Amino acid sequence: MAKWYFDTPVLVAASVTEHEHNFRAKSILNELQDDQHMGYMSAHSLTEVYSVLTRVPFTPRVYPADAMRAIEERILSRMTLVSLDETEYVEVVRRAAREGWIGGRIHDAIHVQCAAKSNCDRIYTFNLRDFRAIAPPDLAPRISAP
Repeated sequence: MAKWYFDTPVLVAASVTEHEHNFRAKSILNELQDDQHMGYMSAHSLTEVYSVLTRVPFTPRVYPADAMRAIEERILSRMTLVSLDETEYVEVVRRAAREGWIGGRIHDAIHVQCAAKSNCDRIYTFNLRDFRAIAPPDLAPRISAP
């Protein structure tokens, strides 16, 4: 059974019909229903999805109750949450400092580490360049867009 990791923007796109990448994201997420693939996401991504859904001015607006319903029906019902432990978080930050990364790249690194921890066969993101730049050499070829 293939293991697929999903980045936050892919999950957001799959949840909002009006999103420009909705069809692509929703199509790949729907493939999890055939029992040939298992979906994974970081536990941190759960809060990111909620934050984006309720903050970005989508039309129509996504209200908190609607965001939670979308998360439960479209995401949590298909995903296994992956968490880093204390040591793993510290190592991600140490690597960021060692590599000279700044800003939001650390969040991408958390996603990459969660995908690696889950031994995922594929990582879906719309942020290909940045994810590939920080991924270990054996993981970079597994990164693709939906």
